[in-house]
Amino acid sequence: MHIAQSWLTEILQRANDGWSVTPAELDAGFVRVGLEVEGEPQTLPEITGPLTIGRVDSIEELEGFKKPIRFCLVDVGGDELQQIVCGARNFAEGDLVVVALPGTVLPGGFEIGKRKTYGKPSEGMICSASELGIGSDHSGIIVLAAGTAEPGDAAGPVLAAGAPEQDTVIELNVTPDRGYCLSARGLARELACGFDLDFADPATELGLPSEKETWPLEVTDESGAQRFALRRVTGVDPSATTPWWMARRLLLSGVRPISPAVDVTNYVMLELGHPMHAFDAATIQGGLTVRRARAGETLTTLDDVERTLDPEDVVICDETGPVSLAGVMGGASTEVSDSTTDVLLEAAVWDTLAVFRTIRRHKLPSEAGKRYERGVDAAASVAALDRAATLLAEITGGTVEASLTDAGSAPDMPTISFDPDRPSRVAGLEYPAGTARHRLEQIGATVTGDDAVLLHVTPPTWRPDLTMPADLVEEVLRLEGLEDIPSVLPTAPAGRGLTATQRGRRAVGRALASAGHVEVLTSPFCDPSVFDAMGLDDDDERRSTMSVVNPLENDKAHLATTLLPSLMEITRRNLTRGTRDLALYSVAQVAFRTPATTGVEMLPVDREPTAQEQQRLEDSLPVQPLHVAALYTGRREPAGHASPGRDADALDAVRAAEVVGTALGVETQVRAASYAPWHPGRCVEVLVDDTVVGHAGELHPAACERLGLPSRTCAVELDLTAMGVREVLPAPAISSFPSVNQDVAVVVDSDVPASAVEAALIAGGGELLESVRLFDIYTGSQLGEGRKSLAYALTFRADDRTLTEDEASQWRTAAVEAAAEVVGASLRG
Repeated sequence: MHIAQSWLTEILQRANDGWSVTPAELDAGFVRVGLEVEGEPQTLPEITGPLTIGRVDSIEELEGFKKPIRFCLVDVGGDELQQIVCGARNFAEGDLVVVALPGTVLPGGFEIGKRKTYGKPSEGMICSASELGIGSDHSGIIVLAAGTAEPGDAAGPVLAAGAPEQDTVIELNVTPDRGYCLSARGLARELACGFDLDFADPATELGLPSEKETWPLEVTDESGAQRFALRRVTGVDPSATTPWWMARRLLLSGVRPISPAVDVTNYVMLELGHPMHAFDAATIQGGLTVRRARAGETLTTLDDVERTLDPEDVVICDETGPVSLAGVMGGASTEVSDSTTDVLLEAAVWDTLAVFRTIRRHKLPSEAGKRYERGVDAAASVAALDRAATLLAEITGGTVEASLTDAGSAPDMPTISFDPDRPSRVAGLEYPAGTARHRLEQIGATVTGDDAVLLHVTPPTWRPDLTMPADLVEEVLRLEGLEDIPSVLPTAPAGRGLTATQRGRRAVGRALASAGHVEVLTSPFCDPSVFDAMGLDDDDERRSTMSVVNPLENDKAHLATTLLPSLMEITRRNLTRGTRDLALYSVAQVAFRTPATTGVEMLPVDREPTAQEQQRLEDSLPVQPLHVAALYTGRREPAGHASPGRDADALDAVRAAEVVGTALGVETQVRAASYAPWHPGRCVEVLVDDTVVGHAGELHPAACERLGLPSRTCAVELDLTAMGVREVLPAPAISSFPSVNQDVAVVVDSDVPASAVEAALIAGGGELLESVRLFDIYTGSQLGEGRKSLAYALTFRADDRTLTEDEASQWRTAAVEAAAEVVGASLRG
């Protein structure tokens, strides 16, 4: 939010005569109460030279140019009229304007001089607000209200409008929980707390007459409207101009002045934080109704876009249908125009969630919507109406009708019992007696009770975030100064820290990262239609997903039962950006439905759940095992001067399973399998203690095509929970005696897995067998059809002696005999 320092100073001086601070002190005051100031305060740039007030005497339209050009004669108080060429069209003969005469230096070092342009002499410039450094509006030049000044008057004091000519604009980043600070009223109150000043609240009802209803009104319960109030101003002069003091404050706040009725509602919104809307009363047909939109209804909003309404949208209607999108934007049919003489002012408070959803549904962000999303003070609705109606009547010569329509009311705020010593105990500081009462009254709370025993605190209506004693403690500490609270690092209790499961999870991540994988964060949600592309059977357990009530994305409303869909989506995103060589992994939970998994009604929050309720909650939860998955595309080893490189293949996925097993201290085995979406002939299932814990290999070509992945894409997914996620700190036994290496080649049937042969060799090789490594596979006519030869390197080692070749040979023979017995292997001649 942008706001002029002079505006805040003026509000605070109402109760603190003569108070003022420098921009730096103001900045520090905001920071002291916990508000974030964006950048340095911006002081309005200085303008030197003859900047003066002029009255447009005549306008000549110049023809033959690509854009409209006007040759103006302007009275600047001298004997002769000033000749000025101008391209703006928002002024007319007789208007008061700001003129930069030759010799004036505008912001940015732009000096005005005499020149000839468009075939006419030009002796100055008629200025816009942006050219003078007052805001960023450059849509037209500044037009002052009649009687503001006389031609020839110095423009500086007129433009300052009673504020310092070198006024300062502060930009603040207001967090969602402090919506009341999106107003001069809220910011001034915070400064009063920061500087310990008295505060006169500008949101006071002016006591305007309310003898009857202003307009027929019906507010339905379905609308969720908390309050809806109307006042009417008649006899409005359509030719009236917004006074410069108001236009200046709007410009410095980043709002473009439009017309008195619109400017007044925007001004009150910035001043009091209460959004408002102005209707042309003559265009409203019949009474007003506040309700939800009907399916198929449309509304043309003020931006001249016809919008199809959603049944969740809240609308204001007359007899013809919707005329305003509540809390977001008004309708074009009842817009205040240049001929409006009868204005109906509306101040309403809407359901914050409904406004939030409507804004995003129609992509219509607005300053009013920003405030409604954060909460608006319903107690200030009539005060805002009174302020706006009075201002509009003063500016336009209109009359405030002696009537008021006011449906709804401000909320009843809860009374919180509060221990006045609690802030001292929480902060570790001893605050003086009465500090809690003083600070809570400063924020607008009503405080009763005994300072030595117990306080009863009723928060103000603009602070719905204060609901419990902890919130009040935070307010006291914030205003007393968080920087004064000592920072003491607590001693960590023994036996805490990461659990064995957490350490095991990190061990898996480190092992895969060390093996050349890159970690990515997968989504816990998926679109079940991806299972068709993956080629899963209809009865595959991975199809048994659960939908969530309020998904982050409508097309991904189900909890994922596998990490592969999200990994595939991340892979496609990388491929579209030109990255083709990928080795990605993720460690995350998946969710499987159980027979007891179901939705549970909302439990009461005013008490602890009973044992039965807790058990019902626990039983309703899905099983959520921890999985790890990796996916490979492109090159696994890049080509270089020392290596031709190689593409990723199924063995990389199998090797990743071994890496995970080693990190967890478990021994993995693999055997051929058929499991979608893997290729049936290039897929293995990974086992730990004869239990299948995952699959690895090359994905099926058809699945890759449907999923938009390159052919030969490989993947692995393992259930870490089933493997036993734990940290393993290996303590390897190192023998000082040499090893004995023996090679053996055995012939088996082609359908015998190499892993089965290896297992048989290990079983028969005895306790001195240190390792078994497959180094060659051979098939040929001399072996016979349907036969293959597998060559293994066997390593034997003893811890207490040097083995002899004879001992190693004996164990080698025993290993071959075991393979012959188990898988029918024969020693190759």
